[in-house]
Amino acid sequence: MVSEHSDATGDSSALALKILVAGGFGVGKTTLVGAVSEIRPLRTEEVLSEAGQLVDDTHGVDRKVTTTVAMDFGRITIRSGLSLYLFGTPGQDRFWFLWDELSQGALGAVVLADTRRLHDCFPAVDYFEHRRIPFVVAVNCFAGARGHGAHDVARALDLDRGTPVVLCDARDRDSGKEVLIRLIEYAGRMHTARLLDSVG
Repeated sequence: MVSEHSDATGDSSALALKILVAGGFGVGKTTLVGAVSEIRPLRTEEVLSEAGQLVDDTHGVDRKVTTTVAMDFGRITIRSGLSLYLFGTPGQDRFWFLWDELSQGALGAVVLADTRRLHDCFPAVDYFEHRRIPFVVAVNCFAGARGHGAHDVARALDLDRGTPVVLCDARDRDSGKEVLIRLIEYAGRMHTARLLDSVG
């Protein structure tokens, strides 16, 4: 959840909070990490190949020409000595073996959802629920997609009560930051409640 590292000033007490950005293929994970990161994000994108067409469902994202094959990485400095490290996960199931490595020590996760392909985020929701990793669902509001309220999305995904659902634009820095704020607040409440349960 929290790791210590040395920041640019050499302060070894600096803390980094690890956050995952997950969801289905083509939902906007790379876009979100790039929009909010203060550094040029590390990307591991490759051009979609003919061989990949047999396993990658591009229905609804026909213009997508690249895909993440390992992870995206970005960073946000909250204040001196406190940073967020963002790890975007690959969306296709053939890369899910990477999720266990990426999720170790994570404070929480953002599950990006596209209401045109809502079923694509079920695996991410299941993954974080089963591992008790706090997460928020961020509905990426694509142009031309039918609008759905947060309550409707929560019900369609059968989310645990209290799991936040927020509407966002993954291209917009402020919108992405608002999603991260909601996640940090929610993860803080969840971790506090679990701590209290363990000593009660």
